[in-house]
Amino acid sequence: MSTAGGAAPSRALELVEVSPRDGLQDEPGHLPTEAKVALIERALDAGLNRVEAVSFVRPDRVPAMADAEEVMSAVSRRPGSRLSGLVLNERGLERALSAGVDEINVAVLVTETFSRRNQGMGVDRAVAMWSRVASEAGAAGIGASVTLSAAFGCPYEGVVEPRRVRELARRVAGAGALEIGLADTIGCAVPPEVGALVRDVAADTRLPVRVHLHNSRNTGYANAVAAVGAGVAALDASIGGIGGCPFAPGAAGNIASEDLVHLLDRMGITTGVRLEGLLQASRWLAEELGHPLPGQVVRSGPFPIHNALV
Repeated sequence: MSTAGGAAPSRALELVEVSPRDGLQDEPGHLPTEAKVALIERALDAGLNRVEAVSFVRPDRVPAMADAEEVMSAVSRRPGSRLSGLVLNERGLERALSAGVDEINVAVLVTETFSRRNQGMGVDRAVAMWSRVASEAGAAGIGASVTLSAAFGCPYEGVVEPRRVRELARRVAGAGALEIGLADTIGCAVPPEVGALVRDVAADTRLPVRVHLHNSRNTGYANAVAAVGAGVAALDASIGGIGGCPFAPGAAGNIASEDLVHLLDRMGITTGVRLEGLLQASRWLAEELGHPLPGQVVRSGPFPIHNALV
């Protein structure tokens, strides 16, 4: 199974569905709890076994995520599935553990300005916080992933040098991380940058690398292909392409799960995700949100034409 650049993944590529958290947090309207639960279950039905379901952040900062505990309590758990929650501090971890998540994801901002604006702390404090949270999560028997946000560019400081990201990845790797996430939070990366950083961080840390891509400048799918060619272990995506970062000016939506699966299917890359289920979920979500979504395959239909889902 060959991919861009002649490289092939060493194992099946894992997709992580982030629409229930990163997708909905930036929507102008707030879905009711039962609709959030339905979105998670539709993702699971389509074969997306790893879902970032909620975030445990201050409700006054991200009101759309205020019902995290209610969502986790209501969702049907499936054998083999993993529901994660985003946490930014020890209080968030306490809530996540009480809610019964399967794993946590901790965001560490790469630049000082963005870190202070978004999390109220500098990078060194954020790394120390991650280490404490990861240790406590491990003691509680759940896994912890860390995502290095704004790994390719910052809305306040501009270009981020790869050496800064690699140094930070080495610092956070030793605290028991399941994986290192690299987030193109403002959608500014281009394929050579993505491929190089995936390879370098994997080599530096000896950990699986997951990439989180935004499509702000229409490079998200090209970046996904580059990440696959570099041996990435997992890719984040969002049903319908909804989402963005409310604290990063101009950070438009994520790459759409259905568009990514169509692309990977056509490349012969196995994900275990059913495109038909994603297209149905995207249509349903557009109705729930009351506006068209950025995803494209739901409009044009998949190719080949004789397999089109209507």
